Amino acid sequence: MDAFAYARPATLSEAIGLLGSSWSEAQVLAGGTDLISLMKEHVDAPARLVNIKGISELRRIREESGAYRIGSLVTFEELLGHAAIRNRLPALAEAAAGVTSPQIRNMGTVGGDLLQRPRCWYYRAGYGLLARDEKGQPLVPNGENRYHAIFATEGPAYFVSPSSLAPALIALDAKLTLHGHGGSREIAAAGLFAIPKSQGDREHTIQPNEILTEIAIPASAREWRSATYEVRQKEALDWPLATASVALKMDGSRISAARVVMGHVAPTPWRSAAAERALEGKPLNEETAAAAADAAVADAKPLSHNAYKVQLARVSVKRALLAIHSGSPS
Repeated sequence: MDAFAYARPATLSEAIGLLGSSWSEAQVLAGGTDLISLMKEHVDAPARLVNIKGISELRRIREESGAYRIGSLVTFEELLGHAAIRNRLPALAEAAAGVTSPQIRNMGTVGGDLLQRPRCWYYRAGYGLLARDEKGQPLVPNGENRYHAIFATEGPAYFVSPSSLAPALIALDAKLTLHGHGGSREIAAAGLFAIPKSQGDREHTIQPNEILTEIAIPASAREWRSATYEVRQKEALDWPLATASVALKMDGSRISAARVVMGHVAPTPWRSAAAERALEGKPLNEETAAAAADAAVADAKPLSHNAYKVQLARVSVKRALLAIHSGSPS
């Protein structure tokens, strides 16, 4: 790990003042479960760490007019311990419950989960976010790509978004608040993620001088029935191979609107308009769930060693839908 300066501000404004115009100048430390690893591996080397753990206003879960506002420093354990979120926003609670490590649950934060960097082993080994060799050639398409993307595989990025919570938050139409040198701004949860086009780009749209402060889930989310289903290689600490978070608005026995968002299958959380069309106007049953799952993966383009993920993504969508149908958690 390279040498760095360290600051522990007491207020949000003080923290923002300590950030700079580039990621190499300063970065935010929250739970630290990802950033510290990157620094130890010399993949990242910010000149200053700005520890925001002492900013109490970022640790709250508030309910306002039916909406839930979740501070970015809320831990997985605190999120899971909130009874109203467990009961009313099952897709989010089930996504959080997939993180089984007690250490990560107590240290990892919701903001840190959204902003964690890809787990791609080429990136972690120092070959850059786009995983290029010394000649600038991509390493992933013909390399070891078992855990890489099956959507948006035309390049130049092949990693998968590692966030556990992002698909559920997108399905629930969440908004994110970012505070920076220029004030605050609100974006849709999906707007936080981007596919980098060049080696200097990043996979998040947050700027170096901004802090993610809050996640807001609108009151209208209560009108939707939701669920998350994920497939893992093992139940111990690991990242899923494929996930799906779905939210349905019902009109009697039929689906009037649908959101289907897959995770760990593309460089961003992957929303399937085709699956949503397959659901709208239909009754929720096994036949409809299977048709939507088929539609969700119809455009998948797996790499040389990860075709198996197409079936896992299909299963995730179908089982998340059937979890809503049965009324039981996935």
